[in-house]
Amino acid sequence: MSGRRSGNIVRGVALLARGKAEGLDQFASTPQAFLSSLAPLVAFPLVGFLLSVIGRPAGALSALADLLGALCAALAPPVLSWEFARRWQCTDRWLRYATALDWCQWVVPLLAALLLTLAYPVLASGLPGRAAIGVVGLVIVAYALWLHWFIAGRGLGISAGRAAILVLLVNLGTGILAIGPRLLSLAH
Repeated sequence: MSGRRSGNIVRGVALLARGKAEGLDQFASTPQAFLSSLAPLVAFPLVGFLLSVIGRPAGALSALADLLGALCAALAPPVLSWEFARRWQCTDRWLRYATALDWCQWVVPLLAALLLTLAYPVLASGLPGRAAIGVVGLVIVAYALWLHWFIAGRGLGISAGRAAILVLLVNLGTGILAIGPRLLSLAH
């Protein structure tokens, strides 16, 4: 089953986004499937960098810091989670997990747009604008962490506790690595 072709990626993402573990079955467990899931996460920041440098060459250092941060944000989760999978002896399931997680990253901005469009006006009618944005932001972050936890637990076949540890440490490590280039650029 590990070499089978992928199913419907959009269907897999939609199922996983709703907490349906059978969504994992829509993702192939192959290096090619993983690289395909990683490609847009790398391509979009690269295009943004190129457009930024073409538009304002004087801001190249800042744009480069943004690019490096985005690349760290895209590449750190698979690298860090591989180490957990190796330690916990579930590397045979890692490719499918990493592929599904990459594709499911696109759910978060879609959810953010939806919540800001639908929930913000309701929240803002009873709360100050910043508080309403804060509530929407907390919901988005909580959902993103839950989704990563769900995919880690089901995709790697690990306990809820191990999935929580993986999510916490992978996201913490990714945050540090992604913010690092920006901090270095500010120091100059």
